[in-house]
Formats: sequence, C-alpha cells, structure tokens
Amino acid sequence: MIIDCHGHYTTAPKPLKDWRQRQIDALKDSSLNPKAPPVISDDEIRESLQGAQLKSMTDRGVDFTIFSPIAGQMGHHIGNRNTSETWSAICNELIHRVCKMYPDKFVGVCQLPQSPGVAPANCIPELEKCVKEYGFIGCNLNPDPSGGYWTDPPLTDKWWYPLYEKMVELDVPAMVHVSGSCNPNFHHTGAHYINGDTTAFMQFLTSNIFKDFPTLKFVIPHGGGAVPYHWGRYQGLAQDMKRPPLKELLLNNVYFDTCVYHKPGIELLLKVIPVDNILFAQEIFGAVRGVNPETGFNYDDTKRYIDAIEGLSAGDREKIFHTNVHRVYSRYGKQAAGRTA
Repeated sequence: MIIDCHGHYTTAPKPLKDWRQRQIDALKDSSLNPKAPPVISDDEIRESLQGAQLKSMTDRGVDFTIFSPIAGQMGHHIGNRNTSETWSAICNELIHRVCKMYPDKFVGVCQLPQSPGVAPANCIPELEKCVKEYGFIGCNLNPDPSGGYWTDPPLTDKWWYPLYEKMVELDVPAMVHVSGSCNPNFHHTGAHYINGDTTAFMQFLTSNIFKDFPTLKFVIPHGGGAVPYHWGRYQGLAQDMKRPPLKELLLNNVYFDTCVYHKPGIELLLKVIPVDNILFAQEIFGAVRGVNPETGFNYDDTKRYIDAIEGLSAGDREKIFHTNVHRVYSRYGKQAAGRTA
C-alpha cells in the first residue's frame, strides 16, 4: 500500500475561497461579515477531487492520502483569535466531509486556530474535536503564526507545552508547516516553507523538549528543508554544544517526508536520514505543479524518484511507503489494523 502523508485540499470548491475573502473584507467593514458557513454541496466536493487529487493518486499508484486544509491559506497572521478559530473550524469540517465521502482514500489532519500572541493552548478544543469527533490523526502546527516575522516563542518554549501535552494524550503527531508569508523578503513556498522546516529542526536540536515529552512526534516536511544537505553542520553544532549525537537526540521523535522534487534530492535524503525516519509524500497539489522538461513528468511525482533508486531494498521501500506512516500516525495505524483484522 502506498500512503501519501502530505496532501492539501488546494482544489477546494470556490465558495470556500469566496467565504474567506468576505471574512477578510469584514476586518475593515464588519457589515460584510458572513453570517453563516459557506454552502458547498457534495457534488462540488466530488467535482473538485475527481479530476485532481483522486486522478493523480490513480495515475501515480498512490492508494491513500493524509489530507489537510490548504497550508498556504491557513493565514494565521490575518485578523485575530476569533478570525482564526472560525476559519479553522470551517476548513476542518470540510476535510471531515471529504474523508466521510472517501474513507478508503483520505484521512484527516487538522488546521489549528493559531494567532500571533495567542497561547497555543487555545488550539486544544479544536484539536480535540477533530481527533475525537472527526477521527483525524494529526495536526499541522505553524511555528510562525506571524507569517514570516517570527514574533512568538520558539517551538521548544514552554509556551507550547500545553498543546504538546494534549498531542501526547491524544497520540497525534504534528507536521511542522508554516502558512503564507507576509514578509516581502520571503517567498512563501520557495523560502518561508524551507526556512520554517530548517528553523524547527535547529530549535529541537538546542532543546530538551524530547526529555520532557519522550513520545512527542513531529514530521518536518519538504524533505526537512536544508537539514539533509547540512547534516554535518548540525551534527558538528550539536557536538560543539555538548549535545548528544543527533540520532539519539532527535530521531526517536522527528521524521521527514519526501516532498523533494528531483531525484538527486531524494537520493541525498535517503543517504543522510535513516529510512525509519522517512515518510512518503508528494504535497499534491502544492508548491510545484508543472512538468519537468528534463524528465517529462511532474516535479511532484516523488514516487517515481523513489522507485528509481538503486539498492533500496523491498523492506525499506515498504517502510517509506507504508509502515513508517502507521508508526508515526499511530491512530491511523490502529484504524488500519482494525479494518484488516
């Protein structure tokens, strides 16, 4: 079975986008505030998926996707706490509908109602609802709700601990995922995303967070940002700081996905990061949607790169494509085991 751990509903029906624009417009003129959630029919949901995510999954031989709201439109920097709470609830409910309609294709991961300066504990009710009522198996956690200005404490600060306690209690991992950038220095997918991935890893390296939370799990997407390419730098920094070796310090709790859009990058990821810490992902449809003229295939067809890696054993492929996802997203692993028992 091939499981994609990183999918976003970037093809959501237009009424969702229209509703969000009205909510944003209402920040300047309250009379424009939408009075009810967007009206989206089941047929609109089907139409949005059948020629997009579902077709791509079939074409590429992917069986199942862990699905979440559009990361770039989480927009935690927009408005205030109430803005984010309302928007997150609407996005998560739509993902829940998708998963109910296609339970053999999708399982949900939630957007959290983060807002700059608002304690992460505020996210707990939405997380609990999504896990307990919707059957979601994880969350996307934005390390920078300010959208490129990094105004909140680092992920390792005790500011975040109440949320981590709840994640451990619920047995759900977080994918570290920034949203849009409002800082003109940082292109959102080309710079801000990679900055967020790399920054989170360095924050973990300098902390004792996993002594405080031995079972807490994070997935760093986009191949870990700069981490695999600069593994020697991080290993040396840890050594200079008298920290434990990286494998001991981080790799019981931190995992990486395969959203790396060329074969040499995948080869590097597999050479540097232990296979037990790699989860298959494509991020469809995400940062890069075009066809690579050098190969004739989509840049984000990451399964094709993994299939082409020589010397990768069948057992290791199974870990990347299937087994590791069950272990990291353990609620999904238990659900899948129950279906096959």
